[in-house]
Amino acid sequence: MFELRFFEIYRSQEYLSLLLDGILVSTALTIFGGIFGFVIAFILAALIYWRVFGISFISTCYVDFIRNTPLIVQIFFITFGLPALFGYVWPFWCHALLALTINFSGYFAEILRSGYESTPKGQIEAASALNLNKNIVFRKIILPQTIIKMFPSLSSQFIFIFLTTGIISEIGVTDLTHAGLFIDSRIFRSFEIFIVLTFLYIIMSLVYKSCLEIIFKISLGKRAL
Repeated sequence: MFELRFFEIYRSQEYLSLLLDGILVSTALTIFGGIFGFVIAFILAALIYWRVFGISFISTCYVDFIRNTPLIVQIFFITFGLPALFGYVWPFWCHALLALTINFSGYFAEILRSGYESTPKGQIEAASALNLNKNIVFRKIILPQTIIKMFPSLSSQFIFIFLTTGIISEIGVTDLTHAGLFIDSRIFRSFEIFIVLTFLYIIMSLVYKSCLEIIFKISLGKRAL
């Protein structure tokens, strides 16, 4: 009869420390990748929305390329392809952060662009009638409504990227999945290890979701003031 032996994981301080370190690495890469990716996406989406000649086309091609290539391909290209082309050496976690940032930016840009496009035309025409310039219209009318309407999509994409960070273990980054695989190679209890990883990913995703909702509500409260 099959016996679950979770005690082989939690009885070892080393294994618990590895899992904690893995959670911290995955969290840090997700947060910083999300922040950097959102900043890039904000610029890309604005360029596409305002149809800046030439740059808008390049931005659209970039977004389509990122959204239509697998994350694992992007990670391997950035980790092994770019250093071979340009002759530089970075730690693996830097490559992982760059890959996540680029991947984030492509998906975030498309979400933001669709949010910009969904702004009622009547409001933009009314702002133009009041002789407001494009920058004010964008900052005061388009952007706030976009963030409010697109928040569920943005937060879902953020959590989705966190769930896919397990892929970065393929290049040697000591994330949560890498920690689980390391422990499995020592105790040979794959079923128990992946049950633990599953619950840890679920718990962390719920924590991220709650934190994002709190930040969103605080932002709305300040805006209301």
